[in-house]
Formats: sequence, structure tokens, C-alpha cells
Amino acid sequence: MKILFVVQGYDSPSSRYRVLQYLPYLEQEGVETTVATYPKDVRDSAKLYRNVGEHDLVFFQRKRPGPLFLGLVRQRARGMVYDFDDAIMYRNSKASSPHSTTRERRFAQIVKAADHVIAGNAFLRDQARKYTSQVTVIPTAIDMGRYALRQHVRKKKVTIGWIGSRSTLPYLSSIRDVFEELGRRYDNVELKIICDSFFDCKNIPVIKKKWNEGEEIEDLTTLDIGVMPLSNDPWSWGKCGLKILQYYGVGVPVVCTPVGINRDVVCEGVNGFWATTSTGWVEKLGTLIEDPRLRQEMGMRGRQLVKESFSVNVCAKNLYQVLEEVCRRRAE
Repeated sequence: MKILFVVQGYDSPSSRYRVLQYLPYLEQEGVETTVATYPKDVRDSAKLYRNVGEHDLVFFQRKRPGPLFLGLVRQRARGMVYDFDDAIMYRNSKASSPHSTTRERRFAQIVKAADHVIAGNAFLRDQARKYTSQVTVIPTAIDMGRYALRQHVRKKKVTIGWIGSRSTLPYLSSIRDVFEELGRRYDNVELKIICDSFFDCKNIPVIKKKWNEGEEIEDLTTLDIGVMPLSNDPWSWGKCGLKILQYYGVGVPVVCTPVGINRDVVCEGVNGFWATTSTGWVEKLGTLIEDPRLRQEMGMRGRQLVKESFSVNVCAKNLYQVLEEVCRRRAE
């Protein structure tokens, strides 16, 4: 089985977590893999088009090719899979309205063209099912071999942490008043932001750590509590909970907004808490700040959940089965 994976870029989190980390497993199963980035111009498009026919399957990850190029590839490809992990048929949370005719049309085109669609969560699956019945949910996963268990030792400060990108920082900023209130209530709490952009607070110390792929696991192990606030809109419903999985990977409990996959990954009162109001955020974070044993217990339950359902070892098998089935069907 020869597969051509077309990804956004080698540094894109979506590419790394949805494709690149699976390549060693697929290659062990005898799959010949080739990775290309989405074409930037006519020359790149022509080169990619020539390569399509040499493979049993073309795997498009997240981005939607233009209709002309998509049509040409579909004619030449023996099989096609489309994978996505965001609500790309909608505008993001900053937009005045989530609906976009253009986004929906482009999404429908590639879903209809694909032999099979892989969605990152149930909400995304339901969006794809408007246009095809051939949809499988494979959640975003993490490689537990990379995630060292956080050592729960006594520290002077309890560190509440968030990891993400500049584009998602507004979600964290939206609960800045929560951190200000926690800073007024507790003198042993700090906020750590792992990102490429930051903000300040008046009442709580803010540790600003520039994100670095080689240091992110070590940074995560310095946290005592992880947070994942979101807004309640279609773009957020499409999120696949990577932050939460990373917190759990090192054994750190989570407080989150219960929308989208967050409701499935965080079990209220078991491996973390849900919060929807400022008062709720302060209350739930306060409970974890005051109880180190509860932090440890919840963090370990979260880590076990990842091992069972959101690890590369589990999801790689499901991905291979989908790819093998598509190739088999196309060969019949």
C-alpha cells in the first residue's frame, strides 16, 4: 500500500498530530509513505499531480484544494481520504457570524470527492455526514512515549497553566478576571502561559514561556492545573481537545469550558471540572488549588483515559484499518 499524504506543513500542529506522528507505525505495517505539502503555485500543483498516480491512496489533511485541482486529482487518484480536525466549514470565533457559504461549499466539495472522511470528533463527523456516509471519527492523539509523568512534589506556588498559539490566546484572555480574582484570594498561585504571545495580570504573577517543540513536555510538567476555556460557538465545537490531552499526558488535572469534545474528555468531578461562568471558574480552580491530593488523583485518571482512548498506539490501528479498507474497496 503506497500513500501520498498532503499536509499543511511539517511545523503545523494539525499535520504533526494527525499525520506525521503516525508514519512510523504505518511504515512498520508495510505502508510506503510519501509526504508533500499543499502546492503553493502551478509548478507545485503539476508536480503533485504527477505523483498522484504512483500511489494507491491520496490523503488530504485539513485544507481544501481548489475545485479545479481537486477535480484533476480525483480523476487520477485510485483512492482519496480527507482528514480534518477543525470546524473549517464555519468562520472562527472572532467572526460576527459563523456561517460562510464559501467555506461550506469548499468543504462539501472535498467531502463528496473523498472515498472516506476522517473527522476529529463527533460534531465534525456530523458535518461531514451531510454529504457522505463514509465517515470515521479518529480523535487527535498524543504519543504517550514522549510524555513524562509530572512529579507531584510540594512547591511554594501552585501553577495554573495554558499552552497554545497566538490565535487561541483570546480564549484564555477571556477569563483574565478569573485569574485576577484568584490572585486576590491566594498568595501561592501563579499563571503560566506557554505560547508565542502573552498578556499581563495585576494580581497574579504571570510566567511567560515561549513555546518550543523540544521543551513543551518539560514545560507541561511544571504545571499543577491545566485550563482550556472556549466560547460556545460552532468553531469551538470543532476543537479536538489537544490541550487537555497534553495536560493529562503528564498527569495534570483540567478545568475547561464544557463544549464540544471537552465534555467527552473531561468527566466532571472525576478527572477535572467544567466551568461556564467566572464564579464557576474561580470555584473549581480554587478547589484544586487547595487540594494537592485531588490534583494528583484527577491527573492520574486523566492520564489513564489518554492511554486507553487518545494515545497514538490506539488511534494508529484505527487509522491503518481505514486506509486499508479504502484501498481494498477501490481495488475490487
